[in-house]
Amino acid sequence: MVFTSENILMLVAVLVFTGIMISRAGFRFGLPVLLLFLMAGMLFGVDGLGLQFNDMQTAQSIGTVALCVILFTGGVETKIKEIKPVIGPGIALSTLGVLLTTIFTGLFIFLLSKWERCPIELPIFVCLLLAATMSSTDSASVFNILRNSKMKLKNNLQPLLELESGSNDPMAYILTIVLIQVVNTMAGGSVADMGTWHIVKDALVTLMLQFAVGCVAGVVMGYFAVWCMNKVHLTNIPLYAIMLLSISFFTFSITGYMQGNGYLAIYIAGIIIGNHKLPNRKDIISFLDGMTWLMQIMMFLALGLLVNPHEMMQFAHVALLIGVFMILVARPLSVFISLIPFRKIPFADKTFISWVGLRGAVPIIFATYPVVAGVEGANIIFNIVFFITLLSLIIQGSSITYVAKLLKLNDDTPDEESQFGVEIPEEAGKLVEITLTSDSLLHGNTLKEVKLPEGMLVMMIKRGDKFIVPNGSAELHEGDRLLIISDRQDED
Repeated sequence: MVFTSENILMLVAVLVFTGIMISRAGFRFGLPVLLLFLMAGMLFGVDGLGLQFNDMQTAQSIGTVALCVILFTGGVETKIKEIKPVIGPGIALSTLGVLLTTIFTGLFIFLLSKWERCPIELPIFVCLLLAATMSSTDSASVFNILRNSKMKLKNNLQPLLELESGSNDPMAYILTIVLIQVVNTMAGGSVADMGTWHIVKDALVTLMLQFAVGCVAGVVMGYFAVWCMNKVHLTNIPLYAIMLLSISFFTFSITGYMQGNGYLAIYIAGIIIGNHKLPNRKDIISFLDGMTWLMQIMMFLALGLLVNPHEMMQFAHVALLIGVFMILVARPLSVFISLIPFRKIPFADKTFISWVGLRGAVPIIFATYPVVAGVEGANIIFNIVFFITLLSLIIQGSSITYVAKLLKLNDDTPDEESQFGVEIPEEAGKLVEITLTSDSLLHGNTLKEVKLPEGMLVMMIKRGDKFIVPNGSAELHEGDRLLIISDRQDED
């Protein structure tokens, strides 16, 4: 095929449309939507309909842009009051948990490679590198499954899992980059030649620099974005969201130039932005959600096209053993050890956190780094990581709801959806909806007789399918839904 503009647009349109149709059908069977986009890419790939795409660098670039949008949107939609009680466990899981997962899994792979029936034989640092690429939970998969399912979780589990998945990519990225440097340096000498202390010192310096610069840059750029959003007055509302997105990309880039971790910076900036007053918040969130879906689709389709299933299946039995070990041993051990200081977290919660160790696009993207860096055995790493990602999404991704119910962690309390669909600027006050009960009408059944706190005003009444513009003499009935504007910003 000659790749003209028309052909490229046609190809992208067919891929996206097919992926959406497949995901719609697969949703009925409880399969993760992003898994189906991944499989759609494989369907069109070299072992499917024959579309050849083997540019690791391009796939890596697509993945990086997509992760920026996904992490930024995740941060914007994260409420500090929800993650505040779980910051300690979340940080422990996203740092120590990732490190322990890398160590446990890396040692298992090394021991497995010594087995005479194992078709691979890898040095210890390459085994650790393989483990590091898939040591973090995937933010795209976790955000997608938790936020798009109708399941609610008890004990602040959802914000904890989202905080972990949004903040653990930097640790996995750092471990991957450091281990690539070690492996490539060892290709020309031994560990003794390099000096063990030198390796450890460089790794610690890189780790501290990435985290310190990432945190500072995220905070600075987050507050800068808030200032811009509230000081720059734009006539076209969609430009607010585009401006935010441009600031997020700038944050990622400038942090990388300063040797910091851009993924961490962009997530922190998103949290700061999302927890301050924003003009046209609803329009901004809608735009970012749409961009997130587009980026997820493009990323998973591109990664699906990248793999050659016949090559991947050569390592299937080894990858299966490693994947089962990660799911049943490495991840649970890492979670339980990391959460030892947090004794109030119940055993069932820790078990569920262990199960939601989803692998997805992030491990596959990280697995492209050894390929681009020319690490010996990088092709083996990529194919094993891809197989384990499929295994994780199929087994863990499709069973999260079932496991939550099995552990009795699902919250069946129904959400009260808005009956009015009305939004006002944040500075104008806050909208509250209440349903009248018989107790509410004890002092009278007219609006002027209903006692409302100072600073609250009824804007509209909904009775069945009918909307009523109120006045003081409006007669109220039990079951009426009131839309109230309040100037009390601390109301929850």
